[in-house]
Amino acid sequence: MHRCFLGAKLHRMVITEADLDYVGSITIDSDLLDISGILPGEKVLVADLESGRRFETYVLAGERGSGTICINGAAARLVRPGDRAIVLQFVWVGSDEVPPEPRVVVADDQNLNPRLLRT
Repeated sequence: MHRCFLGAKLHRMVITEADLDYVGSITIDSDLLDISGILPGEKVLVADLESGRRFETYVLAGERGSGTICINGAAARLVRPGDRAIVLQFVWVGSDEVPPEPRVVVADDQNLNPRLLRT
């Protein structure tokens, strides 16, 4: 049996863009990906703190040091630039394995200067 646990969380990030005309996904500053351990192409759950909406998508690596959190494609209709959001990564662990300690990342109001709250 496998169980699903929180692996990483980008906490209270500011959505910088919403691009309806893109094929789909969330573009995230590569610095945020590195510190969180989230990989390009990985499925994530996004929770918009303003609207309460949640949706799943996959990650694209954004320009390093840009602070980019861009919601692309149809999900762009669910958010607005300036909204705060939580990006959640989950990991599957075998029932005989110890679940990892989640990596919780926070940043400033421009999504820069990321730091781990917990690892």
